[in-house]
Amino acid sequence: MNYPYMPKSTALWLIENTSLTFEQIADFCGMHELEVKNIADAESHKMQGLNPILNGQLTRENIAQAEADPTMRLTLTQNIVDAQEKNKRSGGYTPKLHRQNRMGGILWILKNYPELSDGQIARLMRSTNPTVSSIRNKTHKSFSDIHVCNPITLGLVSESVLKDEVTKAQKKLQTTK
Repeated sequence: MNYPYMPKSTALWLIENTSLTFEQIADFCGMHELEVKNIADAESHKMQGLNPILNGQLTRENIAQAEADPTMRLTLTQNIVDAQEKNKRSGGYTPKLHRQNRMGGILWILKNYPELSDGQIARLMRSTNPTVSSIRNKTHKSFSDIHVCNPITLGLVSESVLKDEVTKAQKKLQTTK
């Protein structure tokens, strides 16, 4: 399910400017109905409402239809959904805390999936081929300080993407044999 970029700000705007039910707003914003009720009950807001119409996330017609029919559910416009899907596929931001664990993640992948090429690992971990190669050959300048850590649990790579790369590598090995 795709949700607006700033769900709480969007919910605040919808509460203040529409007659949608809390359930409709909560469903659209990916929040619990009680969270929406708390936003509505707050006397002062530390955030500013975000207009989903100006952002292209909704149309006035969608809101009018949903106001008329309380059972109707709002959905993001298709161009916003496409943009979110594009952003999910691209490499994301790695928090500073996890950047230092990147080499440990590379080492974990090398130990658990030796069939992956250096290029595949570099792409997965957003690193470079020489870095992966030096870790594989144990010649990296800080190899002794690298702690093995699972990159999936750290959020450096998703399990599904890793499994896809492993499947590709195994197919490639089978075709070369």
